[in-house]
Amino acid sequence: MRHDWSRLNHMQIGRYAEYFAKMHLVLLGLDVYSAEVDDRGIDFVVRQEPDRYWDVQVKSVRKLNYVFMRKEVFRPRHNLLLALVLFEEEREPDLYLIPASRWETPDGLFVDRDYDGKASKPEYGLNLSRKRLPELDPFRFDHAGASIFGPSAPA
Repeated sequence: MRHDWSRLNHMQIGRYAEYFAKMHLVLLGLDVYSAEVDDRGIDFVVRQEPDRYWDVQVKSVRKLNYVFMRKEVFRPRHNLLLALVLFEEEREPDLYLIPASRWETPDGLFVDRDYDGKASKPEYGLNLSRKRLPELDPFRFDHAGASIFGPSAPA
């Protein structure tokens, strides 16, 4: 199958990313519930057991640049995840699951911006680049899914 992501507009690529992430989580045996209205920065909820659930925000990226989440809807907590879907031409998308708590210790890749006294609203972000991409390897879906949803994962 040819992966020609340039044919999809912004809305289409975002919707594809959301379904791509959902289907990967369903394959892990998790229940996935979609939000009818995305006004709180939550695209869907994942439930593993009656008392284990995670809110998930999905971000799709076609180019390695900066991606952000507004702090007013994305606050670091143990049950909030970012599902980052990276689209590169001629390739299957790469999926990363990043716990929101990772932004509690910002560095060059994971950033925390308040923009005090400026027009922009406070945000958490990722400075994506080819050089920094290996730093995301621990969050690749195959590894992160097992550590987040595995039997010994924290609830």
